[in-house]
Amino acid sequence: MTLTVLYNIARLQESEINKTKVGVRNWKSTEQKTQTMVYKLELPLFVFVSLFLFTRVSSGDVSLTYNGFGSANLSLDGLAQVTSNGLLLLTNWTEQQTGHAFYPNPVAFKNSTNGTVLSFSTTFVFAIIPRYPNLGGHGIAFVIAPTRDLPGVLPSTYLGLFNENNNGNYSNHVLAVELDTIFSSEFRDINNNHAGIDINGLESAAAEPAGYYDNKTGRFINLTLISTRRMQVWVDYDGEKKRISVTLAPFKVGKPKTPLVSLTRDLSAVLHDEMYVGFSSSTGSMSTSHYVLGWSFKLNGQAEDLDLSQLPMLPRIGGKKTSKVLTIGLPVILISLVSVAISSTIYVIRRKRKFAEELEDWELDYGPHRFKFKDLYIATNGFRDEELLGSGGFGRVYKGVLPTTKIEIAVKRVSHESRQGMREFVAEIVSIGRLRHRNIVTLLGYCRRRGELLLVYDCMPNGSLDKYLYDQPKVTLNWNQRFKIIKGVAAGLFYLHEEWEQVVIHRDVKASNVLLDGELNGRLGDFGLARLYDHGTDPQTTHVSGTLGYLAPEHTRTGKATTSTDVFAFGAFLLEVACGRRPIEPRAPTEELILVDWVFSYWIRGEVIEARDPNLGTDYVAEEVEMVLRLGLLCSHSDPFARPSMRQVVQYLEGDATLPYLSYIGRSRSGFDNFAMSYPSSSSKSYAQLSSVAASLLSGGR
Repeated sequence: MTLTVLYNIARLQESEINKTKVGVRNWKSTEQKTQTMVYKLELPLFVFVSLFLFTRVSSGDVSLTYNGFGSANLSLDGLAQVTSNGLLLLTNWTEQQTGHAFYPNPVAFKNSTNGTVLSFSTTFVFAIIPRYPNLGGHGIAFVIAPTRDLPGVLPSTYLGLFNENNNGNYSNHVLAVELDTIFSSEFRDINNNHAGIDINGLESAAAEPAGYYDNKTGRFINLTLISTRRMQVWVDYDGEKKRISVTLAPFKVGKPKTPLVSLTRDLSAVLHDEMYVGFSSSTGSMSTSHYVLGWSFKLNGQAEDLDLSQLPMLPRIGGKKTSKVLTIGLPVILISLVSVAISSTIYVIRRKRKFAEELEDWELDYGPHRFKFKDLYIATNGFRDEELLGSGGFGRVYKGVLPTTKIEIAVKRVSHESRQGMREFVAEIVSIGRLRHRNIVTLLGYCRRRGELLLVYDCMPNGSLDKYLYDQPKVTLNWNQRFKIIKGVAAGLFYLHEEWEQVVIHRDVKASNVLLDGELNGRLGDFGLARLYDHGTDPQTTHVSGTLGYLAPEHTRTGKATTSTDVFAFGAFLLEVACGRRPIEPRAPTEELILVDWVFSYWIRGEVIEARDPNLGTDYVAEEVEMVLRLGLLCSHSDPFARPSMRQVVQYLEGDATLPYLSYIGRSRSGFDNFAMSYPSSSSKSYAQLSSVAASLLSGGR
């Protein structure tokens, strides 16, 4: 390509840039209060011709300004997103995550003649909004990095910039200005609310507590980064003096003359010829949202001031402020207002009595997980029978729709007259609410009121599994559907036992507590009896709780619930799904009273496949049915050490391991005799006696 052709291309490009500038000025002159994004790209013609790289930001006067990010062309990853009103949201209230936002094109930071880093300047407005007041969770950083895709970065204290292996390595070539809210051992003399200059690692080369120097008095004024208020930052690097400075100030306060943090350092060894500019943020166990409202950057000059009046608004925090009474009306109006106030007070008192609920100081920590009784009352139309989904020994369940979010929910009302242990119980409920698995029904929260506990779950439109198995159901599940449900419940129980941060013992695994979503996927629900303990510790439960027919023999003797007792209940669940029968059939003949004994008798005769549900017809996979029945017997073994773990159960169901031959069960028939003897046998007790024993077993409560 000849120089003449290059010259013509350059002139055409320069003409288009001028048109863009005019268009931006005309747009702003209409005084529309929408967010604007201004790109100023002044490329000397001879530089453009010599470089011939349209996607590269040259080392000339690079200038970009975002008064809001509604139309910004940014490279985003992680949680980062641009909201509908033009806010750059780097991280939301999701825990242990990162977010990055970079200008998509590289910037040439070095002088082509001597390789030194050019002067640059940037300013931006940010806000940090913690989910829980005064409990901030990590911060935000302005970043200059060699790539937009930072490799192997971690959240939490690493701010999405580094990881435990590369933190502090000279090969990182990263410059960051951090605004952090979490104390670190690296800042022994700096509080957990500071600004710092980081070079290749999180041990700041210079750092100071967050604040600014008043231009009039020179007095230092502290700033709280997690105050949810907007703040402005200026970062300036003098290429001649090799000095970088960071200045901080509240929103709409002019730039202080005295910087907050300064550092003399030649950045030539830190920055490459071309680098990317942007932001990084992360969350830890304390979830926090990090916002950038506007951003301006300039190479070889002072960054353009942001138009603060055009920046987008932050989301509302809390309710609207109530207006103050400014004037007092005439006596007649005053009397009328007093009458109305008295009537309103009487109405409010009556209404408060109707929706009264308990709220103790210790519950303030669980604010996001506590529902108002009024909202649940409205959602369920006053807990009318028309909204009733089902009822059982532990309460009645109603469907509803939350009035504000329109989310479909299921509300279980559980009686609790005793206040003993309620604090621990609610703490476990809130912990269980953090469970997230595709085969676990999400526990959204709770409400306490007048001797009653209400548990709020996601609503499952197809109800519980038991209504598809017993009493001549209207809809019969085929084998493929049942097998998918079995594998889903097994995966959910494996997650509770081994994959979550604590061990969760469900203590009530049964078909009526397995709910079906819109696609008939099985989800384990009803965590009202669940208990938690740390991995590697011994559970201390000493009360028998659960449902007769699903209780492991050792549980009825010792009262201690373990993962093995959950496996026993899962074994009973496997048999009832495959056979279409309850674990205990009170109206069945003596030899068919206890399901596991009945199935075992078929196994002894070598005809275990004949124990399947006759409603399956001929449309089933014999190998899968037989494997499920054998696995149900193995999980229901009276010896807890003979039962598999849920990890092994999942492997058997997925075909990743071969189920062992059950010959040893034949040699341990007494084990099943002991199991049968754990419950009243029809040969020695009537069903009325069985019900009496069930009541006594469950009287211990939680």
